[in-house]
Amino acid sequence: MNINQTNEGTKLTLAIEGRIDTKTAPELEAVIRESLTGIESLVIDLAETVYISSAGLRTLLIAQKQMNTQGEMTVTNVNSDLMEIFSVTGFSDILTII
Repeated sequence: MNINQTNEGTKLTLAIEGRIDTKTAPELEAVIRESLTGIESLVIDLAETVYISSAGLRTLLIAQKQMNTQGEMTVTNVNSDLMEIFSVTGFSDILTII
């Protein structure tokens, strides 16, 4: 997994390449935790993400809960495979996916 960060004032975009799974989710969670100070808009760009496991879903849920207290979070560029995972797990109702 590779995480590309783009910080534009109070907006942070995290573009994630590869797999978000049991091995990589802790790294993503750490990056999110360390980067959210002063952030009002968090964008998770999944254009280059090929897989997300339950550990990855948990990480997105943690980020969403944090952003509910300080701004908004959107998930973008979700391919059909990931969208199916979000739909089946109910995450499509929790996350703002555009």
